[in-house]
Amino acid sequence: MRHVIALDVGGTGMKAALVGTDGTLLHEARRATGRERGADAVVETILAFAADLRAHGEEHLGESAVAAGVAVPGIVDAEKGIAVYAANLGWRDVPLRALLETRLGVPVALGHDVRTGGLAEGRIGAGRGADRFLFVPLGTGIAGAIGIAGAIESGAHGYAGEIGHIVVRPDGPDCGCGQRGCLETLASAAAVTRAWAAASGDPAADAADCAKAVESGDPAAVRVWQDAVDALSAGLVTALTLLDPGTLIIGGGLAEAGETLFTPLRAAVEERITFQKLPHIVPAALGDTAGCLGAGLLAWDLLSTEVSA
Repeated sequence: MRHVIALDVGGTGMKAALVGTDGTLLHEARRATGRERGADAVVETILAFAADLRAHGEEHLGESAVAAGVAVPGIVDAEKGIAVYAANLGWRDVPLRALLETRLGVPVALGHDVRTGGLAEGRIGAGRGADRFLFVPLGTGIAGAIGIAGAIESGAHGYAGEIGHIVVRPDGPDCGCGQRGCLETLASAAAVTRAWAAASGDPAADAADCAKAVESGDPAAVRVWQDAVDALSAGLVTALTLLDPGTLIIGGGLAEAGETLFTPLRAAVEERITFQKLPHIVPAALGDTAGCLGAGLLAWDLLSTEVSA
C-alpha cells in the first residue's frame, strides 16, 4: 500500500503516522524526544523513529514509504532543509532533511510545526474550501499560519505568521523576543495561566481552571479572561487588516474552552473592526493531529512536485 512517513516533533514528544494516498492514517505511533539527553540525542531519536516507521510499513503494508514529511518547532529553513534553532530541543543548524534522506533513502520535506499544522487545517480541517485563511494556535506561545490557495506562506526569511509578536500593549510585560507587550505575553494559554494563578492565589491553577471559573461566574476569572480576549482581539484585528482572510481558525489549548472563548472573542473582534471584513472565526478541527497530518501533506506535495518537474 503506497504511503508516506509523517512526523511531528514537539518539545517533549513526537507524533508520527504512515499516511496513505487519500490521507488515511494507516499506522500511528508516539515517542519521547529524549531532549534531557541533549540535542544530538534528539536528532538520533528522530532518525531512529523514522527508520522504525519505514520498517513497519515494509512489514505490515507490503512496501517501504515513498517519502517523508517532518514538522519541527523553532526556526526552520524549509527550502534548505535545515532546523535552524529550537530552544526547547537545544539544536542549532541541524541539516535534518539531508540526515533523514540518508537514513531513509527517500525524499524528505521539512516544515515548521505551526505552518505545517495550518496546512492541514486549511486543506482538510476547519479551513477546507477557504482560499485565504489564518490559523492561530493559542498554546504556550502564539504563532500563526497564513494560508493562500492551498499553500502556507512562509515569507522571505521563513518568519511569516509570527502574530504572537505583534505588540498590542507597548507598556505590557517583557517578551522573550526582546519587545514588550507582545500578544503572546497577554493572550496565550501560558499568559492566562500566569494571570489566573496570581488572581486566584493558587499557584497550581491554569488556563483551563480559569475558563471553568468564568463559566461559573467568578468575577476575578471574568476579568482575567476578558483582559486576554481584549488583547487577542487587538492582535487579530491587526492581522485581519494586513491579510484579509476569509476564515480565521483558532486552535491550541485555549480554544478547548469552546464558546467560553469564541463568543466573547467574536464580539470583541466585531466591535474593533471598522472597514475590514469580518472573517468566519472558527475552532480548529484537527486537534493535536494537525502537525502530523500536515507533515503527510508535505510529503505528498513533495512527490507531486518532483513528478511535475
